[in-house]
Amino acid sequence: MMASELQKLIKKNRGFYVKMRILHKGRQPEKSLFFRYYQWILWFSFTLYFLTSFFITNKPIQLSKPRASGSKLSLPSRVLFESVNKTSQQPYLKNPAMFKDLKIFIYELPSEYNENWLSNKRCSNHLFASEVAIHRALLNADDFRTFDPKEADFFFVPVYVSCNFSTVNGFPTIVHARSLLFSAIQFITKNYPFWNRSQGFDHIFVASHDYGACFHAMEDRAIDNGIPEFLMNSILLQTFGVNYKHPCQDVENVLIPPYISPESIRKTLEKAPLTGNRDIMVFFRGKMEVHPTNVSGKFYSKRVRTEIWRRYKADRRFYLQRHRFTGYQSEITRSVFCLCPLGWAPWSPRLVESVALGCVPVIIADGIRLPFSSAVKWSEISLTVAEREVGKLGQILEHVAATNLSTIQKNLWDPAVRRALLFNDHMQRRDATWQILTSLYKKLNRSYRRSRVPSQ
Repeated sequence: MMASELQKLIKKNRGFYVKMRILHKGRQPEKSLFFRYYQWILWFSFTLYFLTSFFITNKPIQLSKPRASGSKLSLPSRVLFESVNKTSQQPYLKNPAMFKDLKIFIYELPSEYNENWLSNKRCSNHLFASEVAIHRALLNADDFRTFDPKEADFFFVPVYVSCNFSTVNGFPTIVHARSLLFSAIQFITKNYPFWNRSQGFDHIFVASHDYGACFHAMEDRAIDNGIPEFLMNSILLQTFGVNYKHPCQDVENVLIPPYISPESIRKTLEKAPLTGNRDIMVFFRGKMEVHPTNVSGKFYSKRVRTEIWRRYKADRRFYLQRHRFTGYQSEITRSVFCLCPLGWAPWSPRLVESVALGCVPVIIADGIRLPFSSAVKWSEISLTVAEREVGKLGQILEHVAATNLSTIQKNLWDPAVRRALLFNDHMQRRDATWQILTSLYKKLNRSYRRSRVPSQ
């Protein structure tokens, strides 16, 4: 209750008291000394009660502040930092001993490389938005962030290349990614000395797209494009990963999950808890081609989704939908198994949503490499079905449901599993950004600063 509201309430009560006095004026023209004293005590008690309630229920929230430095934060960094902290109520996160004072310097680039793209709200919420989420989390990670580049182990380059949404189909286009990133590197080399001394060896970029830093949604075109030469020495945080040699992962990288809004997960779980009723056995909603002879049907998902639709669209155990639905997360919380077939690339945001909402992910993407394997025991919380075995899906899932489903669900519903795959604006212990820092710590041999320190 705010102070103004408190005053209104006191005035309201006072008005009520005065009104009662007028109504009783004719019957009690004179008040005894005891009665006047009693009224004064009663009034004082009410006032004390309201004031005490106000201060108890309105404690200010302490927000972390950026460290003081020789120069002020640039506008992009300041806007991002302040916008995140206005809603953040997470406790200050200390740099644990396990990271041994890991330090990251965040370049303060002109707003056309990041902040300007946020004018489209989708920029910070779509499946490629980890580039925004990681930047925000690092801006708030006071004990990991350094404002002195000379003490940095790594340099984070915050360029948002996934927010150029096509007006035709609403999907992001990344044809400008190479030029935008190259321009950012030119800015860095002109204004800072740290890129040239290592040729970007200790610099970090986010490539949250279908085929990572190859910057194309079609695999053949992505391979033809390859990874830009100017990124080949750096560290890429990327969603694309396979367990065989592939040109689009032929660079130092950390595999990360696609972005799913933690707020959307929280709201969904408030309405339908993990352990609630699951009346759908097998769920999938997404693009499934009916005509496998057209271009998309022939190449998209290697025809896996087309085969799923053809075989199981009339199977009562399968709840398959081809059209978009904004409330689809509520369908996931009702489902036992959630299909996660490949699309253009092996990975899918369904993987994270299924885990976060307690639906056993059924991964159908040969050779996929999964993120944060040291923190998430994928073999204990998911099923993997070979692409050629799609025709046996019903039989496979029936067998699991009759044998070890309860064990898988118990492992899946561990809150630590969900936490490890979600990005928060303010980093939490063992969340997705934390897992990235853990991976970076293992790459400290790339730290120029530490390589210059004489061994003891």
